[in-house]
Amino acid sequence: MQLNNLDKFPELADGVCHEMVCWDQHKVRVARWPSLAPDPKGTICLLHGRSEFIEKYYEVITELRQRGFAVATMDWRGQGLSDRLTRNGMKGHVRRFSDYGKDLEQFIEEVILPDCPPPCFALSHSMGGLILLSNLPDLRIKIDRAVLCAPLIELSTGGHSFLGIKPRQSTIRRSAGFLRYSGFGESYVPGASHTPFDRGGFYTNQLTSDGPRYDRNRQFLIDCPALGIGGPTVLWTHEVCKAMDRLQSSDFQSSIHIPVLIVTAGNDTVVNSAAAELFAKTTRAAGAISITGSKHEIMMEREIIREQFWAAFDSFIPGENTLRQESA
Repeated sequence: MQLNNLDKFPELADGVCHEMVCWDQHKVRVARWPSLAPDPKGTICLLHGRSEFIEKYYEVITELRQRGFAVATMDWRGQGLSDRLTRNGMKGHVRRFSDYGKDLEQFIEEVILPDCPPPCFALSHSMGGLILLSNLPDLRIKIDRAVLCAPLIELSTGGHSFLGIKPRQSTIRRSAGFLRYSGFGESYVPGASHTPFDRGGFYTNQLTSDGPRYDRNRQFLIDCPALGIGGPTVLWTHEVCKAMDRLQSSDFQSSIHIPVLIVTAGNDTVVNSAAAELFAKTTRAAGAISITGSKHEIMMEREIIREQFWAAFDSFIPGENTLRQESA
């Protein structure tokens, strides 16, 4: 296992990268970096979205280290340089959504707790937020606080096409379930792209309004094609829809006790920002802010947007409770 393009980010050359053999023998790529501060504030567990990879977050990792945090991150199974789960490695696939959670718990136990300075905070994006939220009740004593950027709590039907239309999430779930149990679980979901690249390029992309950052992330895939995946499979879609539905339970929401900050994007057409903000209102431990003008990838946006994100992050993490414990 290795990290790519470090020649363009020499400040990250001190990172440690290796493979973690998961509970079912699949291998995932993990990496960690020490804090740049002599007295670290703790460790950020950085959790990516669907189709993302470690290299894409080099800039964010650098900024977190400059803030005094160590950083630990991983490629989710089925993407990046972790093991692919279908013969066609370009398919975004998972057998069960809970497999992601098992990998996350193992990552915290085997990489963060023994090798990284406490306390542990989580920073997630999109699908990473769904995985994190789904497992927060079991991570209460391992993670102090969590920031979720544009979490995948509900799909934005304004940005998704399924069978040539833009249906409600419930329709997507039922359609994907029908196709799954009809034997098409490993097929691309109808309407999905078979390539990791946006068909229309920057001017039609749903992710960022920052041209240079868009080009940089695209270049990572050109330099190392093995990092990319195309659209999701039917099985992935069905499993994720079921996971999002579970978040709506009042019993589940009341089981979250870790302080959570949800940051939504005002111009998000990938996930439903309103649903994420409603989740924050109905979950006692959560709060939300919205950044006007941002597309889905808030941490990859223009500086005026990123400055707002980092201001919110800095005010929430490490947090007053942790500071009081350190001074006690």
